[in-house]
Amino acid sequence: MTITIKGDLLMTKETYLHEKHIQLGAKMVDFAGWHMPVQYTSIIEEHKTVREAVGLFDVSHMGEVFISGKDALNFLNKIVPQDISKLNYEKAVYCQLPNLKGGLIDDLIIYKLGIQTYLIICNASRIDEDLNWMVRNKRGLDVKIDNQSHNYSLLAIQGPKAEALMQKTGLDTKQSSFTIKTGDVCGIKVLASRTGYTGEDGFELLVENEFSEELWDKILEQGQEFGIKPIGLGARDTLRLEAALHLYGNDLDEDTTPVEAGLSWSIPKDKKEDYNGKDVIMHQLEHGVDKKLIGLKMLDKSIARHEYDVYYNGEKAGTITSGGVSPVLGANIALAYVKNIKEICTGAIIQVMIREKLHNAVVVKRPFIQKRNRITM
Repeated sequence: MTITIKGDLLMTKETYLHEKHIQLGAKMVDFAGWHMPVQYTSIIEEHKTVREAVGLFDVSHMGEVFISGKDALNFLNKIVPQDISKLNYEKAVYCQLPNLKGGLIDDLIIYKLGIQTYLIICNASRIDEDLNWMVRNKRGLDVKIDNQSHNYSLLAIQGPKAEALMQKTGLDTKQSSFTIKTGDVCGIKVLASRTGYTGEDGFELLVENEFSEELWDKILEQGQEFGIKPIGLGARDTLRLEAALHLYGNDLDEDTTPVEAGLSWSIPKDKKEDYNGKDVIMHQLEHGVDKKLIGLKMLDKSIARHEYDVYYNGEKAGTITSGGVSPVLGANIALAYVKNIKEICTGAIIQVMIREKLHNAVVVKRPFIQKRNRITM
């Protein structure tokens, strides 16, 4: 990681692969305090590459925090709703980081690396907030919180040909979804997890910064026969939207609980340990919520954008959180929080206010496309 300084002002950060993106002609934008590639060619072309072949992403802006110590398990069980005691060695679990009211400080993936050692991957825009909350919650516990975000790069290889490509590079790909293992990719040591943010099969490779450029180049070289292309944040967003994967700051925030966000499937009802926001979350699981997250498809060519108002029967019923084009469906899709009433259900017609005019949309099931990221061994 490098940081641009202008005068006395701290400017945007750059990943170790920044110059690679410039050389490839990427259009660069500021995202969560980082100077990142939004696209190299076109978002639609890059999107289809991931759905049909394989794409390579630089996601080194994400945070990597290692948790270790005698009380590591107790600490993690205190800060997330999921039961980390059930997490086996080299396994991963999707988690949320709730505040005292059950609202979400962030959403995370936690990996178990050893008996008392875990890795947390967190969102780039929330690293400082996450660390602050973790430190506040470690009081009285024998636990080490080690932020190594500045020492590692993270590359994602996603798409139906990702496994074949990784096999060619020398990685042992005999691992299920949501697992992590040490391995070699083109002779470079990595931590390889079978995870991603696209709805496709794939791997995320954690590598020390000094080897990241070499790894990037070798994967692009080895992937030519599979049609590999570098993929920017623009296609990453359309891919995750089709798969109905949440984006922090849009679909998740500190005023939204995991139950409201449709994440009840991830929360165990029998976890004995107390955790932040447990009373609120358990109450919502039992008694329901006032708002819910829905998927919708526009019935014309208009696009529902973040924070646009949603109407039902002439009354405001909610707000769009994420919206855009679905290249696979050839339609415009969106996620929205709406009043939790039975009438707003799959097949219902609602309206979105776009430029002072109401446009019809139909409520559809999530995800918008069939996900292909569940791999079992």
